[in-house]
Amino acid sequence: MKPKSDNFFQKVYEVAEQIPYGRVTSYGAIAKYLGAARSARMVGWAMNGSHNMDNIPAHRVVNKAGILTGKHHFDGTNLMQQLLESEGIEVVDLQIQNLEKYFWDPFKELT
Repeated sequence: MKPKSDNFFQKVYEVAEQIPYGRVTSYGAIAKYLGAARSARMVGWAMNGSHNMDNIPAHRVVNKAGILTGKHHFDGTNLMQQLLESEGIEVVDLQIQNLEKYFWDPFKELT
């Protein structure tokens, strides 16, 4: 189900809202799904702008290697990691372990 909005950030949010509990995706996977494969950085900017949006699980969006690159945008010392671990995702040294086990690909799941 492709997002309905014309605004890129809003499209990113519409995809991010659908990331299931206990799963993660990457900035690049969202960009690819939206047909903007070279726009992973813009997805990151969108996630950075979502902090006051309770319905956007920004903690579930990581870089392609599973590293919590957005961690500094969360309040608290390790909030992003704590949120992921509370969903059963193993994180060691700011990197998701067994990323393939938890990875949710919007291109496969939403098309």
